[in-house]
Amino acid sequence: MTDNPSITIERFFEETRGYLEKKIHETIKDKDILKILEAGKRLRPVISHLSFKTCTRGNETSEMHDKSIEGGIAIELAHTASLVHDDIIDGDKVRRGRPAFHIVEGIPKALLIGHKMLSIGFNIALSHGNRIAKLYVDTWDEVLTGEIKEVEYNASTASQDNGTGLSSKSKMFKEYYRIINMKTASLFCAACKAGAMEADARGEILNILGEYGREIGLAYQLADDLVDLENGEMIDSVIIPLLTRLENRAVDNSSLRIQAIRRKLAKHSEEIKNLYIEEIKRHLKRAEELSRSDIIPTSVYKELLQQAPSYIINSMLKEVNITV
Repeated sequence: MTDNPSITIERFFEETRGYLEKKIHETIKDKDILKILEAGKRLRPVISHLSFKTCTRGNETSEMHDKSIEGGIAIELAHTASLVHDDIIDGDKVRRGRPAFHIVEGIPKALLIGHKMLSIGFNIALSHGNRIAKLYVDTWDEVLTGEIKEVEYNASTASQDNGTGLSSKSKMFKEYYRIINMKTASLFCAACKAGAMEADARGEILNILGEYGREIGLAYQLADDLVDLENGEMIDSVIIPLLTRLENRAVDNSSLRIQAIRRKLAKHSEEIKNLYIEEIKRHLKRAEELSRSDIIPTSVYKELLQQAPSYIINSMLKEVNITV
């Protein structure tokens, strides 16, 4: 366990990842799943464990500590299963620097392995009690809803005359935010709540830590999109709302050609970058405000809770030489 009063945020993340890797190999025996899990950042289970340590103030038993780490495996399985399925939906061929699972093993097996990961995760959650099991199911339902909305959203932007009204730039940007809230931020929210539940926390602290996680999740997705855009990637669910927000008219079908999109992105590159940085900072500030709540008990882990949002986001943005 990590009970050093002088522990840094870097060391906390490193040590917790070590606990998680050990527990993954103790818990998961399926070679395909282990392969898929390789090279993951483990951000969601790490902040879940930080939430747990914040609630116990480092005074938990070794059994409680072990259960918190095990609970993190359920979170990681759900997250990674969503990536397997996302790669199929989006037609992505690479994941974490190597061929995506469905490219190597085929779509049918990838779909089934994704479902198997969810099943293992649910069984872990169920073994930790009804509260955590219900949180797992409810959160996965929210993630799925976000996934479905994104599929519908991308289809609607490819055809502006479908009656949805999404050609309105304000509606499109709001829809983009709604999708990332459900698809990404909900899992960060659940991770923090689950960690607190492992410490048997109840009441308002669950809501505060949940919203803290949600703000990190929103900042994380925005940072992830910014990195992709800075690297020149074309992301339908990102570029359409950005361009419609920055211009006085909707993006019509003819402008969806890659060369036209690149010209528009180049034209607005600094505006887009500044817009993202502004939004990321707003969510980081809100997460840090929540972490300072008087309802959260004072300890070294509360201090780490305050440092974690910027640490997570800046670790990602380092790739494109941006600091927020």
